[in-house]
Amino acid sequence: MTSDMTSEAAEPAPERPEPGEVSPAPLSRAGRNVPVSIVVALVLGAAVLVSLLTVRQIFVGVVAAAVAVGTWELAGALKRASDIRVAVWPVLVGGQAMVWLSWPFEREGLLAAFVLTVLACMVWRFAGGIDGYLRDLSASVLTAAYVPLLASFAAMLVVPEDGVARVLSFMILVVCSDTGGFAAGVWFGKHPMAKVISPKKSWEGFAGSMVAGVAAGVLTLTLMLDGQWWQGALFGAALVCTATVGDLVESLIKRDLKIKDMGQLLPGHGGLMDRLDSLLPAAVVSWLLLSLFVPH
Repeated sequence: MTSDMTSEAAEPAPERPEPGEVSPAPLSRAGRNVPVSIVVALVLGAAVLVSLLTVRQIFVGVVAAAVAVGTWELAGALKRASDIRVAVWPVLVGGQAMVWLSWPFEREGLLAAFVLTVLACMVWRFAGGIDGYLRDLSASVLTAAYVPLLASFAAMLVVPEDGVARVLSFMILVVCSDTGGFAAGVWFGKHPMAKVISPKKSWEGFAGSMVAGVAAGVLTLTLMLDGQWWQGALFGAALVCTATVGDLVESLIKRDLKIKDMGQLLPGHGGLMDRLDSLLPAAVVSWLLLSLFVPH
């Protein structure tokens, strides 16, 4: 799974605690407890691999579970930080419909479920009265589009006969982009990429992500999907850019809400939404480009 480590520059070392203070858990230069983060990432990655290498439909269940948790975390963060009331149950139920209908019916099922979810959110919010109706409805539609709608494209990747290879290509590229960005950002990061939005992200880290992502794209598309090398290079570059945008978008949301993490579910990582930030938009671009480059 991805993390906020992508394209991060090093932060100053934490101050030494005063006498009598409890020392915090050791953090990396990226601001995270890296050993714990690695263990969590390996567990999540193993769950995805097991689902793909056993019964493909199980992967759809993994996506559906991630959607439910991510939706709950985002809605909870909005409520706690700004008292914005997302229509949680319509979005949760509609989100499951989006994911599961995208397996047999693909875009038609996904679009129908999304439209019905929006309509349900409109009606559900009637009970809350006039005050804040537009604000709450907008947040509900955003939540439905940001989490289940985008995640459903990951579920659609596994539908074709070579769906396992498509999903693995998507996951490998995101992981390589993340790892390359982390290494380059920590060791060479000096020039902030978007200082106001995410001070730890650097142009050096982005360059590391791009090199790793393009290399992974060429290898995965040529070896796993019988694509052309130049298609793999474009695929890798597009996913690196999309994943970076996803990171920055979630950073903007968290800064607007004045919170550090969306949740505390994953030790060393924060909430599950903090791991889905770059995966969600990258899933859409993966589905679009792979449908174009290696149609099924």
